[in-house]
Amino acid sequence: MKKKTLVLGASLNASRYSNIAVNRLVQSGHEVFAIGLKQGTVNGVQIDTDLMPYKDIDTVTLYLNPNNQKAYYDYILSLKPNRVIFNPGTENPEFYNILKMHEIDFEVACTLVLLSTNQY
Repeated sequence: MKKKTLVLGASLNASRYSNIAVNRLVQSGHEVFAIGLKQGTVNGVQIDTDLMPYKDIDTVTLYLNPNNQKAYYDYILSLKPNRVIFNPGTENPEFYNILKMHEIDFEVACTLVLLSTNQY
């Protein structure tokens, strides 16, 4: 099943994992949205710099360190995603607890590995 996904912390730099994730998600047929510090396009996906009111987001995949995530807690909760993926380096027990209180599933995993092993 294809999942509507928000990549939070998206980068235009092709060597960044968030950029690779956008590409792989698109190649896998998922509908992808992205928010980053710089506007631009990655594989047809517009990177927004504003917090957009996306609808029906299944998965938010994080590419922000825990300190930078704090500014996005309320935004992510407002999207009511089915799950949040904490990629390597984004692990955040404080946010895990907040997500649990809001009954939002989360995984400490790598989006790229999940995609490559058909577990996404």
